[in-house]
Amino acid sequence: MPKSRLKIKTITCHDVYNFGASLQAYALMTYLKKLGHDVEIINYKPDYLTFNLWAIGDKWSKNPLLRFAYYSYVVPKRLLMQSRRKKFDVFTRNKLQLTAQKYYSFDELKKNPPQANVFFAGSDQIWNPLLPNGKDPSFFLEFAEKGTVKASYAASFAVSDIPADLVTNTTRMLSQFNHISIRETSGMDILNKYGLEGELVVDPVFLLQKSEWKEQVPYHIEEPYIFVYDQENNRMMRDAAVFLAKKYGWKIYAIEALYPMSYADKQIKDAGPEDFLALIQSCKVCLTNSFHCISFSLIFEKSFFLFKRTHLQVNSRMVDLLTYLGIQAHIVEEIDDNLVVKEIEYTTVNERLYTRRIISYEFIEKVLNSTQSHV
Repeated sequence: MPKSRLKIKTITCHDVYNFGASLQAYALMTYLKKLGHDVEIINYKPDYLTFNLWAIGDKWSKNPLLRFAYYSYVVPKRLLMQSRRKKFDVFTRNKLQLTAQKYYSFDELKKNPPQANVFFAGSDQIWNPLLPNGKDPSFFLEFAEKGTVKASYAASFAVSDIPADLVTNTTRMLSQFNHISIRETSGMDILNKYGLEGELVVDPVFLLQKSEWKEQVPYHIEEPYIFVYDQENNRMMRDAAVFLAKKYGWKIYAIEALYPMSYADKQIKDAGPEDFLALIQSCKVCLTNSFHCISFSLIFEKSFFLFKRTHLQVNSRMVDLLTYLGIQAHIVEEIDDNLVVKEIEYTTVNERLYTRRIISYEFIEKVLNSTQSHV
């Protein structure tokens, strides 16, 4: 590691009221600080990432009847989520070290760029070309001044290829990076296709150890329960939860999303990032279709079942991870009377995770050491 204390800035979607987004931002920041550097997350809040009670998608806005139906259903749900957003705001305020200056556009970043020796873009779907952030030059570090080190950490395209109309500009911006690391094999395929070099690394949440995450868990739940975190209203997940609850005599705890989960004994409407960690850490088994819920189940060495989502690209990174770890048997394809909560042999799993972690630590070390050639 470089002997001097570096100024490091990261940029990611850190404030979007999403458990994984908040926790991965915290993890990368914390790991870099642990190495002895000054680290801040750029407080970037463009309109498209700012909460708006009345926001509506294009497919709903054009038809008056659809627009009325959308607002009638979604706005009351968003109002109920206010208490959850407050917990996220507290987490952001207390746990994330943000730049004092807020930036609301790429132009503001370009006119008055934050000062740093090293910039990290990532993690998460910052380069998803189907979302506004995937077209935003801010997330490609286009604002960084000449002479600084530009790197990505575990960035994701979240698609199998870049749309044709975006290829030229996207590859041009990526070619300006000194170091690129990607979260998924599909992202490596994209880089290879366009003649760009990169490395495959773990999600930032794996940079921290189990003991470090346990320090962030504010309470323990004694009652035995099944934890359900469902992002798609998955009927198979619901049926599995009800079946296992009856089989083992456990309660069902669920974080409520934009739809009711009436089968749960306890529906948590106001969970913040630390509640999310506590609910995973205390449960008997976790049922989910979320990458970060699977990730923390692995970190806390919990039993879990993964249910596939309708979006195949999202499935690939979860299935790839479990296959690499040799625990793909925990992917549920169908429900029958033979479904049982299986113990996971975490000695082997942790050995394989350790190998991936080392590759990731070495990538970060290489980035930080490269500052010597940019002084």
